Amino acid sequence: MSEANSHAPGSKKVLVLVSSATLLAMSPWFSGTVVMGELTRLWKTDLGVAAWLTMAVQLGFVVGGLISALLNLPDRFRAPRVFAVSAGAAAAVNGLFAAMAASSLPAALVLRFLTGFFLAGVYPPGIKILAGWFRDGRGTALGIMVGALTVGSALPHGVAAVGELPWRGVVLASSVFSLAAAGLVGWGVGDGPYSALSGPLDLRQMRDVFANRRLRLANFGYLGHMWELYSMWGWMALLLGASAGGAGQKNVSAAAFLIIASGAVGCIWAGRAADRGKEDSLKGRIARRAWVTNVSMFVSGACCLLAAAVFDHFRLLVAVCLVWGVAVVADSAQFSAIISEVADRRYLGTALTMQTVMGFLLTVFSIRIVGAISAAYGWHWAAASMAVGPALGILAMRRLER
Repeated sequence: MSEANSHAPGSKKVLVLVSSATLLAMSPWFSGTVVMGELTRLWKTDLGVAAWLTMAVQLGFVVGGLISALLNLPDRFRAPRVFAVSAGAAAAVNGLFAAMAASSLPAALVLRFLTGFFLAGVYPPGIKILAGWFRDGRGTALGIMVGALTVGSALPHGVAAVGELPWRGVVLASSVFSLAAAGLVGWGVGDGPYSALSGPLDLRQMRDVFANRRLRLANFGYLGHMWELYSMWGWMALLLGASAGGAGQKNVSAAAFLIIASGAVGCIWAGRAADRGKEDSLKGRIARRAWVTNVSMFVSGACCLLAAAVFDHFRLLVAVCLVWGVAVVADSAQFSAIISEVADRRYLGTALTMQTVMGFLLTVFSIRIVGAISAAYGWHWAAASMAVGPALGILAMRRLER
């Protein structure tokens, strides 16, 4: 396939801007999780309460995504504008979290909820922007964007590892990053030539998530992927810390950053692998993307079990987790790419938002369940329990691949 037919003129610039903005905008997601230890000591509470710092973001994302889908916001307004406004709002409430979290647990949870609420206006519109600029090379483009999201999610761990900032400084750094993201997209990105025309508000489109068989199987595969992904990301630092003994918090933060950020490599590989192939029919593209998701989930599921087996050996655990980090998110963009090809193009934003709403709602339960397993039976069993998600995801995607 020729380069001229792969994407629209100017699309490479848009890919750089949107990916960079996604990296920066998603950094507030785990800013509360990274400082969970300090806040737990200030609040004099246990890990079960502090875990809500992560779960509140997931719930906020679900509510924000659901409202966006009900009102068809990604289809009724320009996606770059939705992205920029949402990133700016997330930066603001994350800054308020830095100012108020120490003195008020309820305020901290509300502000983490609002952070997730506004970040729901970043990821699905970002996918819609790139889908409007890329057609044949869409899998690679979305893989690069999700790779950037992965690094952005790890960014607070990196700030905590390399700097001498207090916990408020780590959180505020994420707000600065997200504000910069709003500027990049707000002033540098427009709609692409492949952008679908906006459709009117039609709540019946939400039924297509279950009525369209290919869409349904892709969403079931995505749910299996999400069961594992955010449990792994959310608990990785504590998993490593429990294994590390006297390794030191900065070493644990550095390892967590490298492990989560390594997912960018997997995302780019998956995008290129999914776009490679002689058959360019819709069926052929879906089969390639489904194959990539199955490979990724098989490797990440195996790493769940290996992490449990080597938990007592910190260096071996880090080595396994680096592979796990590459595989656990590699397939994420391919689920979105499948949705972008099998959903009604007039309501693409709604379909993508509903996919993420269901996935992130599931993560609220998976994060809590994995945390409860760790408290009752130890991190060995908690790590192994995450393999349930990819196992079920593979079953759905094998059916789609066929």
